[in-house]
Amino acid sequence: MVSPSLFIAATETTGDKFLTLFIGVAVFAAVFLGILILASLFKGRTGERVQALAFVGPTILFIALALVYPAILTVRRAFYSGKFFDLNFGTPRTRGKFVGTENFEKLWTTPGLTEVFRNTALWVILVPLLATGLGLLYAILIDRAKGEALSKALIFLPMAISMVGATLIWKFVYNWNGALEADGSPVEQVGLVNAIVTKLGMDPINFLGEAPLNTFALIVIMIWIQAGFAMTVLSAAIKAIPDEILEAARMDGVGGLKMFRFITLPSIRSSVIVVLTTIGIGTLKAFDIVQASSGGKLRDSVLANEFYTRSFVTQEPGLGAAIAIVIFVLVMPIIIFNIIQMRKDA
Repeated sequence: MVSPSLFIAATETTGDKFLTLFIGVAVFAAVFLGILILASLFKGRTGERVQALAFVGPTILFIALALVYPAILTVRRAFYSGKFFDLNFGTPRTRGKFVGTENFEKLWTTPGLTEVFRNTALWVILVPLLATGLGLLYAILIDRAKGEALSKALIFLPMAISMVGATLIWKFVYNWNGALEADGSPVEQVGLVNAIVTKLGMDPINFLGEAPLNTFALIVIMIWIQAGFAMTVLSAAIKAIPDEILEAARMDGVGGLKMFRFITLPSIRSSVIVVLTTIGIGTLKAFDIVQASSGGKLRDSVLANEFYTRSFVTQEPGLGAAIAIVIFVLVMPIIIFNIIQMRKDA
């Protein structure tokens, strides 16, 4: 039976949270309204500039507080060692000593981190290529087919599921039971994949427990999620190809693979690049799937998961910050390349 005092305390705590939230929203609205009223007092070009600043200013302030300031702290932490989190008033303070580039050197000397880099490389290479290729195949096969809308909705459905939810689904699919019957034969498997494996006369496979097989098993989950995104973007790009071009190609006797190679693929090249780079960035930051599967404890960790583990589990914030900087350095060239391509196509 729940204690009445606990219920009252929980209610009060919830009420306090809602009150704090309401006060915060009210203060923000009042400040923003005050800025707009102040901006309206100025006339002419000065008034326009003040009004523009009134709208852009809060956004710039938010970016500075939520992105720039934490980024500066992260860079600073990467050059210190020790446990230096002081949670008083939410302000991190340095308790460790300055160690220069030692944390970055540990990335290559710490046992297990080499495997983390290898796993991350596999993710970044396989997921974008296979998800984009599968999405392109879906887009071509479903384009202008009967039941196109329903087919696309079903393929896109994994995108609507959280990565944790998708991982839990696939843990059932991969489920492995290594127990044996009295006669020495494997017990009946609950997991779909191992049920098929045993029906084929083979022993059940521990997909999520054996390295490096578990890394590939988790990569399949990410591909399953991202293929729907790739299909949606590439299908729209294919439909945007002018019918006149396709009709002229058909009249010239072009069809099948030649149509795809010389007409379709060049026409959607920019969209393919956007999909590849977008999925690549998301893959570099992949955390949820690994964390929900094993937490990276079965030699299947990746950089994003290792950042969390080193920062908050093993209490090595300096090493965690160094990993975060490496992720940032790896992501930035992809983002810059993506921006350049988008400007060329504009």
